[in-house]
Amino acid sequence: MSSSSSQRFTATPLSRRKARQEALARWIFCGMAVAMIVPLLLIVGYLFERAWPSLSLSFLLEVPARGMTEGGIWPALVGTIYLVFLSLAVSAPIGILAAVYLNEYAGDHWFNRLINLAVINLAGVPSIVHALFGLGAFVYAARFGYSIVSASLTLAIMTLPVIIASTREALASVPRSFREACWNVGATRWQTIRAVVLPNSISGILTGVILQVSRAAGETAPIMFTGAVFYKVVQKGDFFAYGLHQQCMALSMHLYTLSTQVPGVKESIPFATAVVLLGAVLLVNATAIALRVYLRARKRW
Repeated sequence: MSSSSSQRFTATPLSRRKARQEALARWIFCGMAVAMIVPLLLIVGYLFERAWPSLSLSFLLEVPARGMTEGGIWPALVGTIYLVFLSLAVSAPIGILAAVYLNEYAGDHWFNRLINLAVINLAGVPSIVHALFGLGAFVYAARFGYSIVSASLTLAIMTLPVIIASTREALASVPRSFREACWNVGATRWQTIRAVVLPNSISGILTGVILQVSRAAGETAPIMFTGAVFYKVVQKGDFFAYGLHQQCMALSMHLYTLSTQVPGVKESIPFATAVVLLGAVLLVNATAIALRVYLRARKRW
């Protein structure tokens, strides 16, 4: 009896072949992950090594000096914060509401299919095209001029399709049975969305919105054409240095300027600027991941 039982659970040639294939696939995927991580670590390590002589708290708080060949990046840092958060203040509400309409209200007819196609195409438009659109629409047509408003609205248009797509995915992840349970007790569609769908999809929505900070902070062309400036006089530590209808400095534009337009700049300053920009993006991404983990832990399904 025992011998027959042991033979019954002995690995067959088929099961051993499947185990070998699974192990091979696991090692292949592990190698692909390492192939993506190692170049990133090398790039970050190289940037830190070259930037280390200039990295300090004073580098963040000081203003550029001696024709931007010395000093810090405070005006560019403040300008980036203005541009990013003002663009998100415009794109996040519009994107979330548009996604709610497309996922919860819109039927399957030609007009809504046209909207979906427009969103997909807008996500694939190059940033330089967005820059030219912002130049014509906001700087000239709307007469906002070269300003933070024009640059922020251009960034908002650029990030809008990704926010719509990520929000739709988050809304679609909520089980339909939740909606049907609310409808069966007499709740309206909007009451169901407000009380059930949005609270259960908020982690995905916020993650998609926050991750767009990375793209908005790193773009150069849209703000170069609409609101960024080569240099602007700002007082050290002045957080309210810019008005909404003024031009501003930005980290991405400042990095481009230091690398291509400023002769005699200290070698470590452009690398330190790149490290600050990369660090800000990584900090926002880490915040998004932590927020997503926290909100998902509160789900009960």
